[in-house]
Order: sequence, then structure tokens, then C-alpha cells
Amino acid sequence: MKSIILAAGYATRLYPVTLKRPKSLLPINGKPIIDYIVDELVAMPDISKIYVIVNELFAKDFHDWRQRSDYASQIEIVNDNTISDDTKLGAIGDIHFCIKEKNIAEDTLVIAGDTFFSFKLKDFYDFYNNNKKDCVCVEEINDTQKLKNFAVAMLDGNKIVNLVEKPQLPKSNVAVFAIYIYKKETMALVEKYLQEGNKPDAPGHFVEWLYKKQDVLAYKVQGNCFDIGTLAGYNQVQELVRQGKIKGV
Repeated sequence: MKSIILAAGYATRLYPVTLKRPKSLLPINGKPIIDYIVDELVAMPDISKIYVIVNELFAKDFHDWRQRSDYASQIEIVNDNTISDDTKLGAIGDIHFCIKEKNIAEDTLVIAGDTFFSFKLKDFYDFYNNNKKDCVCVEEINDTQKLKNFAVAMLDGNKIVNLVEKPQLPKSNVAVFAIYIYKKETMALVEKYLQEGNKPDAPGHFVEWLYKKQDVLAYKVQGNCFDIGTLAGYNQVQELVRQGKIKGV
């Protein structure tokens, strides 16, 4: 199994904090967000390589981070060569770029590099391993305004039967986070998805397309998950950690 960490965005909603530093390297409790993710990934023996896909603007920052990392041999930085928010490939475009650049033909755990969570990714992996179907992480959120920022799913048991990316009128309270495990056969479908002219940006769009073609299962996380997209969200997570109300894994 491989893993792709999506870290090529420009985080314009977090300006000015992210003008000179990528979002994934912002600290929470003195530790970069991406380190919480990598610590979990390296604990899974089946993951042989972690690809961190980045942009040209912050490539050096990530190379410097990799050299400081205790897990440098397992991490490879992949530069998508974009230089601005106007030229970015989008999350799904970056997944496709990484697949092609590194000839990925294995089951793959894909995760957004700005995700902060307090559950074990190994539990999600075990859920996938027990089912052998494409899987996503979900959490119930009882706040309609917050739900509008996520892909929102309807479930039949743990099977997704409806999903809309960033709906104006959410049909359920099940938010899908940008943490996925795709079978190797599904990874090959990313190119088909893009060739059909579908949106290359928010990764939930791919799931929105995929569940209509084959089973996609939802893993309900046993903890908290935060998509750090705004300065207010970043500050909120830092304060919750400071107060001891949540902690990273």
C-alpha cells in the first residue's frame, strides 16, 4: 500500500499566515500538522511509501521538513510544479499527477495534509482490510452551516447511497473528511474521471462520482476530525488542544 498526502494547495483563506508557509507545516501544540499524519502512517507496516504532493512555491519548505523528519526514507516529496492558486491542479488533479509520476498501481490511502484528528488511522485501515472496498472517513456534525463546507453523505448501514460535495441544503449530518482508502483498481479510475471533464478540485467530487459506479463504505471515526481551512478554524483547534479538550493522536 502507498499513501498520498495532499499538500499542494495555497490556503488563501488562511492569509496572511500561509503567505510564506504552507498550511500543512503550521504548528499545533508546537508540532506541524503533517507530522501528526505521518506519525500515524508510519505505524502501518503495509504502507511502503508516503508521497507528499506539494507545489513549486513551497517545495523547499517540504524538502527541508523531510530532511528533519525521523522518517525521511519513507517520505518522498512530489512537486506538481504549480506556482499559484490560479495554476493549481486541484486535489484530484494532484492525485492523478502523483499516480502518473510515481506509477502507483496499489491500494492507496489518500489524506489531505491539513487534517487534524484524534483517532487511530490504523482503525480505519483495519475497517478497509475487513471489507476490501473503497472507504472514506465520516463524522456526524449537527451544524448545518459547518456541513456546507464538506461532502455530505447518506448511508444505508455503512454504504454510501447519496453524496453531495458542499451542499447548500445538506440531506444528512454525515460529513465526509478528506481521508480515503482506494483499491488499486479505483486509483486507475482517477484518469477516467478527469477525462470525462469532471471537477479536479475538492476530493469529495471523486467520491460523488465513484459511489454511483461501485460500493463506497463509510467508516465512522471514533474521535474528532478537523478540516483546517480558515484562520478561525486553525485558532479554534489550537485553543481546544491548549485547553486539553482534544489532542492529536
